[in-house]
Amino acid sequence: MLSLIGSAWAVQPDEVLDDPALEARARELSKDLRCLVCRNESIDESNADLARDLRVLLRERLVAGDSDTEAMEFIVDRFGEYVLLRPTTSGANWLLWAAGPGMLIMAMIMAGLYVRGRAAPSKSSDAGLTGAEQARLKELMDE
Repeated sequence: MLSLIGSAWAVQPDEVLDDPALEARARELSKDLRCLVCRNESIDESNADLARDLRVLLRERLVAGDSDTEAMEFIVDRFGEYVLLRPTTSGANWLLWAAGPGMLIMAMIMAGLYVRGRAAPSKSSDAGLTGAEQARLKELMDE
């Protein structure tokens, strides 16, 4: 409940658009934009001055007639892809997206090989035994 109150305080009354549909679009889009000061907080939740500037800029673009995609592209072009809370999987980011699952698969393969190597009986288990020890071992195995 308190987290909802905090985000309601972030958007100032002078930022709110008169058109409820445009305001709803702006609020939805601003949830996907990162505050460059707060890092892991959206501009919709942040009270930082830069977040306010981004909210105003986004609303200006929507009022100017930009679609949601055009408005987001404008902001990304201006501030870089870091401004997105959910980065795209295009370009060099595919490597970052693939790194986690790739490392998990590699770890599972290595763990499997390790366990398999420890569980496999040694083919030369009696190679280091003397003749007497080998005879005693054979005697014990036959019993």
